[in-house]
Amino acid sequence: MKIDRAAASRIWHGVLALIVFASLVTQITLTATRDGEPAVTRFERLFSYFTIQSNLLLLAAITALAVNPHRDGRLWRVIRLDALLGIVITGIVYSTILAGQSDPHGAAWWADLGFHYIAPWTALAGWLLFGPHRRIDARTLAWAAIWPLLWITWTLAHGAATDWYPYPFTDVLRQGYPTVLVNLGAVVLIAILLGGVMRLLDARLPAGSPTAPEATAVVAPTPGSGTESVARRDT
Repeated sequence: MKIDRAAASRIWHGVLALIVFASLVTQITLTATRDGEPAVTRFERLFSYFTIQSNLLLLAAITALAVNPHRDGRLWRVIRLDALLGIVITGIVYSTILAGQSDPHGAAWWADLGFHYIAPWTALAGWLLFGPHRRIDARTLAWAAIWPLLWITWTLAHGAATDWYPYPFTDVLRQGYPTVLVNLGAVVLIAILLGGVMRLLDARLPAGSPTAPEATAVVAPTPGSGTESVARRDT
């Protein structure tokens, strides 16, 4: 049985949405049941992680695509781009810097697998395979920069107030501001480079989305003649 690309896109993004959702539910449950800090503090810290925020953005974007592979809209374009950039950066930074500093077990291992290994590369492959493309313009790139800058601002301000930082490379107490700013600048540079590459690819990949509505022929008589002309109309 042949499955068209729109159906394949729905399946791809739907399965990924279930994996990301399950990973988030698992991590939230682990956070809720962990002893130690007050619950408010635990959840405040949980949602301060770039990993969690990027997976939440990804869940919003791919759920929309699972429902409608042709999805578009100014706000959605920004969310989609932030989700892609955020989740790919999550995968790169985790695999190159953070993976050796954690040793999750049990349910935490499964959440880690979903967040840091399955989500980044499956989301990127889904964008390359199914799009929708021609959605990354200069305006979208500019708006997409707001979330990472807000995360950096929050991380530094929250850390200054609480002496807690989500990642070792953001820890001002151990690294000092000059080193942390260089580290964060490197992450920003990666995001800029990725955004530029994605925009170039986006302009060259097939426009629209999988099996986007095709043009259909509408036959109308030519005034004053016995012949017919064909006009094309998007359905």
